[in-house]
Amino acid sequence: MPKVLVTNTYFYPLDSKQWHFKKPYPPLGTIQVSALLKEKGFDVQFYDNCLNEDPSKIGSVINSFEPDYFLIYDDGFNYLTKMCLTVMRDGAYTMASLAKTAGAKVIISSSDSSDRFDQYLQHNMDYVIMGEGDETITSLIQTLEEGNSVENVSGISYLDENEGAIKTPKRAVLQKLDDLPLAAWDLVDIEAYKRIWVSNHGYFSINIATTRGCPYKCNWCAKPIYGNRYNSRSPEHVIKEIKLLTSKYGVNHFWMCDDIFGLKPNWVQHFNKLVKEHGLSFQYMIQSRVDLLLQEDTIDALVESGLETIWLGAESGSQHILDAMDKGITVEQIHDAVPKLQRKGVNVALFLQFGYLGETLEDIYKTINMVLEIMPEEIGISVSYPLPGTKFYDKVKDDLQAKANWVDSDDLDLMFENTYSPTFYKKLHRYVHNKHKLKRGVMAMKKGLTSPKQINKKLARQILTTGYHLPMSIINGATFRRLAKNSR
Repeated sequence: MPKVLVTNTYFYPLDSKQWHFKKPYPPLGTIQVSALLKEKGFDVQFYDNCLNEDPSKIGSVINSFEPDYFLIYDDGFNYLTKMCLTVMRDGAYTMASLAKTAGAKVIISSSDSSDRFDQYLQHNMDYVIMGEGDETITSLIQTLEEGNSVENVSGISYLDENEGAIKTPKRAVLQKLDDLPLAAWDLVDIEAYKRIWVSNHGYFSINIATTRGCPYKCNWCAKPIYGNRYNSRSPEHVIKEIKLLTSKYGVNHFWMCDDIFGLKPNWVQHFNKLVKEHGLSFQYMIQSRVDLLLQEDTIDALVESGLETIWLGAESGSQHILDAMDKGITVEQIHDAVPKLQRKGVNVALFLQFGYLGETLEDIYKTINMVLEIMPEEIGISVSYPLPGTKFYDKVKDDLQAKANWVDSDDLDLMFENTYSPTFYKKLHRYVHNKHKLKRGVMAMKKGLTSPKQINKKLARQILTTGYHLPMSIINGATFRRLAKNSR
């Protein structure tokens, strides 16, 4: 059988912001397709780049394994890969060049290559997978092995010497996800991840996915891999994987890395029932929407089954902006859902987005005020980022500057003409974090004064950081207000 070397293109050490957090997750999508290739009988070797700082290191593996096919398969479940960072693209080009020199056929599946397939084909990629890759990759390799033409393989792009870049028809997404094998966790150096987590945070978390896709139509959100279809694994299939990871690797914390967790009616309730029946005890983190959480007993079922942290796409405290984004939620729902979760002991984190078209200073202050009023445990701030294939991209493409991608996830450059400058948004980003952490410190201080016995390392750290965030909130606040005034 053909030899396939499988790897990924997200290098945590090359993304300074994410590497600073020291919360790396294995490339789930990559080891899922590795499991499928093994099931089909291919000779598979996996090389994990997540903890690697040098793309050229894979050269020695290529030379020793001598693969027939070199498959670069990104983890489409990790939102970081959707940013299409240039440092990761350059890493893919480096690896492809090494594999091509060694005589391997190079195949890539990623958000960035789907968006810019013609560019990747010019950089030593023989085939680019367009969309979901499981069936496409096995079909492509089998077709090549049989010596048949790839023109009948759905879901790929390739170069034709006469016609240039060719795109074959789309392949339908998989619906029966339980038919896929569990991810090949045995190929991952779990201990390497565990050491980083435990030494920096005192616990270990691993990532699993229960679904693929998202049916919502936020007009800035790109979905080049799974599209707008939403398909779910059964709760039984998910429990099977959780039992494997808890028993074999001692994992007791999970990131359920779905775009939307538990959207299917009664899925969460059934999952909760199975957790209890199997006597499982673990905690987990999810991403969801405020409108879903307000339905029936959803919050109770989530909490009972182990929900610890939830990230919500709040985006803005201005209804005007939420409507412009086609977000489909209201500010009132945000204010309603967050305290309900907090009262149940859930850590609430909010995704916030500044710089959307039409956003005014009044809208910005509404978002800041919302954060300081409901006080989530964490916030994640970005500026509006135009991704190819989105309605938002179509709106701003004529105003795009020379720069089309962030270098890393801490870049935060605004890449289109807007009311305020890129510097304004960077100062705003720091200011909002300063204000939020300052208030958390003050709240911790009050709690410590009224109940000294409740002070732990976390509260002590929050109290101590007020000495930094108080002056920085004053400095960054003054700068961002000055920049706002000068932009009028």
